Amino acid sequence: MATIEVDDGTKRTVSFAARMANVTEGEIVRRLIADSSLAGEDPTERENGVPIYADYEGHRTRALYFAPARVQIVDGPLKGKSFKTPTGAARAIVRHYNPRVNDNRNGWSFWQIDNGGPRVWLQSIRPTNADD
Repeated sequence: MATIEVDDGTKRTVSFAARMANVTEGEIVRRLIADSSLAGEDPTERENGVPIYADYEGHRTRALYFAPARVQIVDGPLKGKSFKTPTGAARAIVRHYNPRVNDNRNGWSFWQIDNGGPRVWLQSIRPTNADD
């Protein structure tokens, strides 16, 4: 396993972030690197999207939500895929990680807003005219 050197303050910050997300310190570093790879995307699209994530079968998938219903996957094996609805994106994740189960999911309650705080379901910002 490779190692990297960081100052004590950075180590404490990475350790704290890992504890808060219930992942390893290495996973936190991987996520930071993955976030920096978004630099090649259109910045206006990134700014207008709401960061969301879904945890399924031990995997976290991050995406952007664009009202009224579009979801753009930004990491993992489905990175770059766009779906017309949160439900379409949720079903694709279920099919990818567990193809033997029924993929019927409600995307509005499958995705969570990535706000760095308490759990907030995408349903909480669902426009009244949004398709499923």
